[in-house]
Amino acid sequence: MALWIDRPTWPGHGLWWSHLISDDSYDELHDFAASVGIPRRAFERDHYDVIADRFDEVVAAGAQLTSTRQIVQILLRTGLRRRKAPGAGPGSAS
Repeated sequence: MALWIDRPTWPGHGLWWSHLISDDSYDELHDFAASVGIPRRAFERDHYDVIADRFDEVVAAGAQLTSTRQIVQILLRTGLRRRKAPGAGPGSAS
């Protein structure tokens, strides 16, 4: 089982972010994130958002580098993909 991360190419809040996933389980993902000090609040549906400043540390701890496209494919293949609910994006009415 493996943890996967893409490069920090996603902008948000004036920073750059990566996505961290597991190809096995959310438990594995949560355990790994906790072990490298990523707070649970960084978890979003099926991945952790990882700030660019933490990228090298997360890779050094064992996350394998992959592309964003592969992140999605891994989540789909393993059944761990959780899509946003319809209308749950930015600008949607609450």
